[in-house]
Amino acid sequence: MDATGNGSERRGRKARRTRDTLARHAFELVLERGLRGVTVEEIAQAADVDRRTFSRYFPNKECAVLDAVRGDGDRINRALRARPAAEPPLTAYRRAVLDWLDDPEAEPWHLRPRFFDLLVMAEEEPTLYAAFHHIRVDAQEESVAVLAARLAVDARQDLRPAVAVAAGAGALLAAQAAWVRSGRPAALPEFVVHAFDALSADLLEPRQGGPAPHSTTEESTPS
Repeated sequence: MDATGNGSERRGRKARRTRDTLARHAFELVLERGLRGVTVEEIAQAADVDRRTFSRYFPNKECAVLDAVRGDGDRINRALRARPAAEPPLTAYRRAVLDWLDDPEAEPWHLRPRFFDLLVMAEEEPTLYAAFHHIRVDAQEESVAVLAARLAVDARQDLRPAVAVAAGAGALLAAQAAWVRSGRPAALPEFVVHAFDALSADLLEPRQGGPAPHSTTEESTPS
């Protein structure tokens, strides 16, 4: 490789280190003081860079705090690409999520120190939750593209990839919300399995002997 290539690689590694350092300090400071108790300038100072450098990597402190979450979406999508081609789309998505949760090297949320505390905070901080939602949507769009490629379809015309991802991501979101409310930091895999198990015919059709579907016909009132 020529000198130009080596220089480009060095710059790339330096940029990655700077981004990771900013994200790490943002994470630590926000957990220590709360989102509103930390400024962008303080994060930059802790990382030994200036405010302008911070802005090259992140538009705001919320994105810096949640930078690792974007990597989690990438990990799930890598696992999704690796699933056997014969698996139905929703099954593949479910198992990709479980593969991520079972991989300690990927540091899934329940194994990452203090990440549970951050998501608890996100439930109470609208701007942090909004940033988390934006990252999640980006990951879901990539998941749709992955499933469309597996099915050899155009996702703009065939809704199966988008519907499968919406269902799977909704199950993951429900599991996350229940996990945060539970106060049990180690229990995320349990909630994820339960949420995906809930994606069954019971949600689409009444159970045998269950209550009749709601009727909009007004019943007469006995006189």
